[in-house]
Amino acid sequence: MGGRVTISTHVLDAARGRPFAGIAVSLQRRDGTEVGAAETNADGRITGWGDGLEAGVYRLVFDTAEAAPFFPEVVLTFDYSDPAQHYHVPLLLSPFAYSTYRGS
Repeated sequence: MGGRVTISTHVLDAARGRPFAGIAVSLQRRDGTEVGAAETNADGRITGWGDGLEAGVYRLVFDTAEAAPFFPEVVLTFDYSDPAQHYHVPLLLSPFAYSTYRGS
């Protein structure tokens, strides 16, 4: 998917205070249909998901097995209600906890 970025993510190692590179992430519709897949870059980011997605409920599925074995997978489900807006959904990950928020 090309074009203007409307969904992005950033995975941060909260225990060490640095980005997590190489985390595989799948962007899926609520029904599990994959609409995009990528790995976090050296800065822990994925910014390549662009225009063309319909409004609806989506989820980001993070393969975190190597980064935080206690949480082999983290799934963040969110309401993509306005495709005209940018949606930034970061993941802060540590060995035994994680958190998220709607970023800018």
